Amino acid sequence: MPDETARPGTSALTVLLLASTLGVMGGATIAPVIEVMRQSLGVGGTEAGLVLTAHSLAIAVVSPLVGRAVDRFGPRLPLALGLVVYGLGGGAGMVIDSYPLLFASRLVLGVGAAAVFTCSTASLLGLYRGDLRDRVMGWRTTATTAGGFLYPLVAGALGNHSWHAPFAVYLIAMPLGVATFLVLPPGMRVGGEGSRSQEGGKGGAIRLLRERPLVTALCGLWVATTGLMMVLAVSLPRRLDQLGIHDTFVVALYGTVLASGAASVVGLTYARLTARLGYAVLMRIAALCWTLAFLVFAVAERPAVLLAVPVLTGLGTGITMPTLTVLVDRSVPPEQRGTATSLQATALFGGQFASPLVFGPLVDATSLGAGALIAAAGTAAILLALFRLKDPRDLGAADAPDAVKPETGRDDRARRRT
Repeated sequence: MPDETARPGTSALTVLLLASTLGVMGGATIAPVIEVMRQSLGVGGTEAGLVLTAHSLAIAVVSPLVGRAVDRFGPRLPLALGLVVYGLGGGAGMVIDSYPLLFASRLVLGVGAAAVFTCSTASLLGLYRGDLRDRVMGWRTTATTAGGFLYPLVAGALGNHSWHAPFAVYLIAMPLGVATFLVLPPGMRVGGEGSRSQEGGKGGAIRLLRERPLVTALCGLWVATTGLMMVLAVSLPRRLDQLGIHDTFVVALYGTVLASGAASVVGLTYARLTARLGYAVLMRIAALCWTLAFLVFAVAERPAVLLAVPVLTGLGTGITMPTLTVLVDRSVPPEQRGTATSLQATALFGGQFASPLVFGPLVDATSLGAGALIAAAGTAAILLALFRLKDPRDLGAADAPDAVKPETGRDDRARRRT
């Protein structure tokens, strides 16, 4: 049930969900033109992959600072400013023809994205409790993946005119930043009254990781899964180019639209799936989908067969995004919600940034198929590890400190009243 004392109006929820549509936009928007851009700038596959993931480095570094600010001061101003920076950094690619300058602009984009991801996610987690929070996080997944569906589709169409044109899509964040400042209540907090106390400011990210081993393990899973998924994001356009598909609109359909559509369907049904199957089973299904996606990619010789790759990837992503987000949040006190959310951002985007550095040279030295098989071995290892775990809902409750028990108690009382 929602916490009525902290819950803003429908307009605020709408703004937060719209901000969530930008979550996967950082790299996905220009993914359809990455091969055209690589050839135009005269760089290799690793350098092109870093254009997709440079913003992830900035997010990984800046997010803990944003999380600390959110815990102390609330999300309104950091989110509004972050959206404006996001639009400026992303839109700069419209007029840049230098690889170093383009890389720098992607770092600026990442600073804004750190605030967008951390503030919007922590806000939604703080406003809802119990089963309704699972539903809202499912909506967030649908919003995020809807952005992954719409923005790359528009970018792919624009990419047929110029590889610079898709960068204009990032400008949508700027008016959304103004709306955020006007709509979100000035005194909005993400951790209840405890977030106003000095206790909420103690320790920081390092101490949280040291004291909450479950959070450390879940963040490690974020690093591994997102890093492996970036292998497909970078490699699929190159594979399609090898198969004779050069239309950036079609590349967008393969690379992000189908994956986002599959993830959106999962998001709309996520609360029912969680209630029926539990978190552990869903995570195993996600790892299985990813393993199958890599195997299909490794052996496919026809474009039609490759259609299964983004669908399987999207199903896995649609399950994992809300599951890991909720589990991390349940493992910490409410007054550390911003910091915990920022650690997820650091893990998620850190994995994205590291992926081309690890797999780029490997693929260049071998082949796309060999890289996919190695990644499949990684996701298969994750799948096997998940079979050894208890249901993460029970682990989250056991790992959580006494500070979170009042919140759990409110959930239980709310369920009894309903």
